[in-house]
Amino acid sequence: MGIHVPLITPFDEAGRVDAGALERLAHEVADGGVAGLVALGTTAEAAMLDEAEKAVVRETVGRVCRERGLWYTVGAGGTDTRRAAAELAGLDADAALVSVPSYVRPSQDGVVAHFEALARASAVPLVVYNIPYRTGLALTAETVRRIAAIDGVVGFKHAVGGIDQDTVLLVGEVPLYAGDDVFAPALLALGAEGAIAASAHLATERWVELARSNDPATGQALARLAAALFAEPNPTVIKAVLHVQGRIPSPDVRLPLLPAGRPSLGTALRALAASGDTRDRTYALIGETG
Repeated sequence: MGIHVPLITPFDEAGRVDAGALERLAHEVADGGVAGLVALGTTAEAAMLDEAEKAVVRETVGRVCRERGLWYTVGAGGTDTRRAAAELAGLDADAALVSVPSYVRPSQDGVVAHFEALARASAVPLVVYNIPYRTGLALTAETVRRIAAIDGVVGFKHAVGGIDQDTVLLVGEVPLYAGDDVFAPALLALGAEGAIAASAHLATERWVELARSNDPATGQALARLAAALFAEPNPTVIKAVLHVQGRIPSPDVRLPLLPAGRPSLGTALRALAASGDTRDRTYALIGETG
């Protein structure tokens, strides 16, 4: 339960993965009271990292989680069931975040069979990432229930683009973690297990507080912050804010992503200040950037 942060991957000014910056960032987020960290999620630009870089990210985030007693999840798997099963068989983590197969659009039965095969092969429990606007495949409520019943599936990162009827029905039946940051406060209020929220790189303590209290004012402020942070493709605005705060060495992302524009950065900084974040350096920079 609680807030889990899918960490960005910091790059140095030469475009290389900066393991030192990643480790510092992981500790900073841990200081905010989160329940866990996620390595190599979408927010980490995992699709644009080579295998050696992925190994550095896994080792770094895993070490921090062990040192701080946090739940350690790794983004893994893929569309090819056999290849995903082989990857999961050798994974060293507390859980794997595995998305619904993308692009090929299998049947609902095919998705269930995919996760049955992965659960049999995996060395760790699975958190199923249900995000139809990325995968091109929407799961029915009945399919979610069938997947939840698979031995080895421990939860769902639920990111369906809103709070629809199926979400309302499922939140009390299966272990859902909010995966759309803008809707995370609402889903937490409905009784979600927690949230896997990239926005919680920022105002981390406020996100942790929200998961405990479901305070409406806090939820509204954090929803506005999330909307500002996702005004451009994830994680571009988050990286821009972290860079301005001096927490990572550059705001750079890898193509086909482009760095966030200054208007989006200014809007995000103002939303961060309004959220009640306590970082004094953020407030000092708002006027310079806005």
